[in-house]
Amino acid sequence: MKKVIISGGGTGGHIFPAIAIANTLKKKFPDIDILFIGAVGKMEMEKVPAAGYVIKGLPIRGFQRKLSFSNFLLPWKIAKSLFLAYRIIKKFQPEVVIGVGGYASGPTLQMATMLKIPTLIQEQNSFAGKTNKLLGDKVAKVCVAYEGMEKFFPKEKIVFTGNPVREEMVNIKDKRVEAFSFFKLDSSKKTILVIGGSLGAQSLNNCLKTKLKIFQEKQVQLIWQTGKTQFESLKVELKNTNLDGIVFTQFISRMDFAYACADLVVSRAGAIAVSELTLVEKPAILIPSPNVAEDHQTKNALALSSKDAAILIPDIEGQEKLVPTMLDTIQNQELLNNLSKNIKEMAAPSAAEKIVETIVSLVK
Repeated sequence: MKKVIISGGGTGGHIFPAIAIANTLKKKFPDIDILFIGAVGKMEMEKVPAAGYVIKGLPIRGFQRKLSFSNFLLPWKIAKSLFLAYRIIKKFQPEVVIGVGGYASGPTLQMATMLKIPTLIQEQNSFAGKTNKLLGDKVAKVCVAYEGMEKFFPKEKIVFTGNPVREEMVNIKDKRVEAFSFFKLDSSKKTILVIGGSLGAQSLNNCLKTKLKIFQEKQVQLIWQTGKTQFESLKVELKNTNLDGIVFTQFISRMDFAYACADLVVSRAGAIAVSELTLVEKPAILIPSPNVAEDHQTKNALALSSKDAAILIPDIEGQEKLVPTMLDTIQNQELLNNLSKNIKEMAAPSAAEKIVETIVSLVK
């Protein structure tokens, strides 16, 4: 295989699987030429070059729910994006085009199918995104991470692969001692990891900030990732608070160490976060973000909680239920063991390799 285009982005949940697919392709075909197509101004324009790949940008944007002048420009931006995608594809001459969701994948896959180039979608969530749903009938294959995706895509096109994740995030074998040393925590105490994504989760932070003393009284340690948007204000609020046994940070540079320390994880329910939890086999309390399209995080969380593989708490109930549930769960070893056993059964290792196998089959 010589040339591949990967398109999409907008969030880490689209970008990091795309990079994982690219890395796996590169490993299998060292001389392959991979071109990314993203949306101008979105985070893929920064993250993809940082991963060592070339990216071209389209001026595509989504429809704004509130009245906005940009909505009037949308038809022009779509038309220009289709034209640019056509031009990029014609010049690059890929053997296959992969869409990972997000605005840019729409015009790119539309033009690729029109040009009769084999195409593939990688859908990360249990509830398919709008762009992917629209393209499902046109592409050759759809790689999915959840059961029951026939309600969004033609059954004969679906390949169950799981979500590709960054290997360095989930490789926690034999790292426990080093991890506790890294965070300067006591390995003899129960430890809970709280993560709200790179930007953080205000509601999670609000649930915790006034109740830290309860964890200390119960001899439970916290690794608390606040996210960058709230870190400074929380630092001011907590400047006179005793933070013994609490790692309070805006960003975790070593997620593998954080997972290695954790007896329990509290997390949002983004597709990649959930996939990582299944691979590290950690008991989890999931609080889906209410601020995502079509409430897909709740559907991701339900896919686990319906099989007793995680505990689901709606965001609106977090203030009342989160801390008591964290403390009840961390002190119940039987429950922790069951959650760990059940979440392990939902893991899909080697997802990137399976996706690459599907890509290769299209080209053959």
